[in-house]
Amino acid sequence: MTDGSGSGPDIRVLIADDQVMVRQGFTVLLDAEPGIRVVGQAVDGADAIARTAELAPDVVLMDIRMPGTGGLEATRVLTSAPGATVKVLVLTTFDLDEYVYEALRAGASGFLLKDASAEELAQAVRVVARGDALLAPHVTKRLIAEFSRLSPTPRSPVRGRAGSLTERETEVLTLIAQGLSNAEIAGRLVVAEQTVKTYVGRILSKLSLRDRTQAAVHAYETGLVRPGGV
Repeated sequence: MTDGSGSGPDIRVLIADDQVMVRQGFTVLLDAEPGIRVVGQAVDGADAIARTAELAPDVVLMDIRMPGTGGLEATRVLTSAPGATVKVLVLTTFDLDEYVYEALRAGASGFLLKDASAEELAQAVRVVARGDALLAPHVTKRLIAEFSRLSPTPRSPVRGRAGSLTERETEVLTLIAQGLSNAEIAGRLVVAEQTVKTYVGRILSKLSLRDRTQAAVHAYETGLVRPGGV
């Protein structure tokens, strides 16, 4: 796998959607992008699970609403498998889809609207493949709103440090949950961007999280970031 810069093998992508036009359209768009190759298609969640085992993609573009085994269950199975490295990028028609939050909790690294441009689609695949999944601020606010709906009585906020994290790591985690990029966090804390990357790596390792999106969900669920706080 590579970041799409041409150094190393292509990012391998599997597209899971019950609509053939969506699968074919995304295949054409992604195959035209340097450093990205669509290795297969799946018609539903069960097929996505089977095809992932067969083809070992780096990223699965997963529709949430599919007949039979849906994208939510398929995402949970794929990301919870022992030694799983595949990243799931959820596809949805609406950015307020009620299942988006549950998909992120299930292990998805982010989500993308089906009407995304070719450039947005390719960028999303590259970001997720790198493990640098990041929810934009407006998406983060929707995530928090959904968390509020599902949890009418928010948990008491975590006081001081978040578990095993240092004070600075806790601060970085809070900023991740607010949708800030590494560069933005570096600017906020007045440190080098590489330093922020180091902090992020430590946070993910200490909390046994897959990526930044999971870190954001963790921050909401532990009360480190309260709904309405961004």
